[in-house]
Amino acid sequence: MKRRNFLKWSSMAGALASLPGVPAVAAAVQPPLPAPADDRAYWVSLMYKMASPIFRNMSKGELKKNFTMEYAPTWGKRDKSVAYLEALGRMAAGIAPWLALPDDHTKEGAMRKELKEQLLLSLQHSVDPSSPDYLNWRTGGQPLVDAAFLAHGFLRAPQVLWEPLDEQTKQRFVEELKTMRRMKTFNSNWVLFVAMVETFLYSIGEDALTDRIDDALSKIDSWYKGDGMYGDGPAFHYDYYNAFVIQPMYVDVLKVFAQKDEAKKKQYDIAVQRMQRYGVILERQISPEGTYPIVGRSATYRIGAFQPLAQLALNNELPEEITPAQVRCALTAVMKRQFEFKGTFTKDGWLTLGVVGHQPDTADSYSNSGSMYLASLGLLPLGLPASHPFWTAPYTDWSMKRAWNGGPILRDHAIGV
Repeated sequence: MKRRNFLKWSSMAGALASLPGVPAVAAAVQPPLPAPADDRAYWVSLMYKMASPIFRNMSKGELKKNFTMEYAPTWGKRDKSVAYLEALGRMAAGIAPWLALPDDHTKEGAMRKELKEQLLLSLQHSVDPSSPDYLNWRTGGQPLVDAAFLAHGFLRAPQVLWEPLDEQTKQRFVEELKTMRRMKTFNSNWVLFVAMVETFLYSIGEDALTDRIDDALSKIDSWYKGDGMYGDGPAFHYDYYNAFVIQPMYVDVLKVFAQKDEAKKKQYDIAVQRMQRYGVILERQISPEGTYPIVGRSATYRIGAFQPLAQLALNNELPEEITPAQVRCALTAVMKRQFEFKGTFTKDGWLTLGVVGHQPDTADSYSNSGSMYLASLGLLPLGLPASHPFWTAPYTDWSMKRAWNGGPILRDHAIGV
């Protein structure tokens, strides 16, 4: 704050404080609290800003032509063509619940209808060998990752992303997804990419390699370290991969099989409890200023670090100690710190490498502009209708904002499952 502005504010506050009945820090000079409707409008505009350049271009077969792609300074000789499937798969996984809302005649409804139509056309291009935007499904290991994110999007909203596709496009997707079976098993979060692809194939009635699904579920469960945290393989990594991949995919794969398998139902219930604990931890990591610890690899995925918290809100499964309103307000604060910072988007509207603005040196060797769209996974609650309490409840301070203002905060404790 500039000195003259500070003096002006101090003079105003002092004058107000001298009046009878007005406290020393006058409420009259505090900024008004944001309205719930403004929060949803902001989230919608952000989702549209992320998705529109991808779907608008790809729906015309022009994504590769027009995407201003940036690669990590340490990229090396990696295959650059994988970046386009990364953008499509990750964006689809994040936007799917919002696109599944019923059509309406609001401004938001028009934006949703536009993006839904563009995404369906983009999906056709992605598996059409004659299209300029036919994507790399078959070279190297990276396509498995983003085929899994896309499959996750299909699972989240099959009625709007999968069922409307024509039969030829569906068959092409099945063929491309089955090429992922060329990959061997893994001892990292990648086992869930295998499981997610096979689970989606199972969900549409295709022959699935259920032994690979069972292998992934068994490994993830064996890597549980306690208090809501899994290892990324046998070792524990202090990063956000519990959020980016492990917990959301683990829970959603289990969810498909829990309906028919009692053992997996018990495993699913425990996994949700663990995710709820992890959601508490994530919410408590958001500072009063809307910042959070930047630790571990893939930090450039920005708000995607809060996917489990967003997914719990979407599924009405938040733990009792967290209200939907405080999640909305906390995540909105983080988004504004990240996405309103200069350099977060290019002049053409593409996400840049960075956590806050453009910070290419924070990008890992496998990161590119397409990778950044994992950030959309922090916006999952947009799949809740505008009438839901998540969106209608009044502004609420989140845990750390209350605590560091001397307000009430529940004691924290570990869980035993």
